[in-house]
Amino acid sequence: MEIKYFSLELNESNKITKIAKVIFGLVCLSLSAYWIIFNITSLQPVGAQWISIVFILGFGLYMIWSGMGYAGRFIEIGSDFINLKRNPVLPAIRLSAAKIKEIKFFPLSVSFISASEKQVILRFGTTYYENNTKITDEIIRFAELNKVPFEIMEDEL
Repeated sequence: MEIKYFSLELNESNKITKIAKVIFGLVCLSLSAYWIIFNITSLQPVGAQWISIVFILGFGLYMIWSGMGYAGRFIEIGSDFINLKRNPVLPAIRLSAAKIKEIKFFPLSVSFISASEKQVILRFGTTYYENNTKITDEIIRFAELNKVPFEIMEDEL
């Protein structure tokens, strides 16, 4: 089974958008460096200016990180593993089939329960429902192939 890749982003970034993010991040970094270098004597030790400089510096670093393609959310489904990146900042989680005790499917989420009873939840959005269905179908195929028990939960009103 080949590795299936699904993006969890609402919209895909093209090359122009990624370049613009990197340029905007560099502008933010240079702006914060300018304020530190040229206004160091007028900055108070603990003031709103330092807070704004740290914010612009952090935002610039995040924009560069995002423009380089490291902040994308995704799920990769292989023959005996699932790589899941739910958060743009945190690293991907690798779930091996041998360590998954059960998978529960809800209308807008999937819950992976490990042998140690740790639960990893993948939440779907409501915008692109077709993508959610494709991901759910692939996870069901993964569970059937690796003999992982799964349950489809229905919401009752």
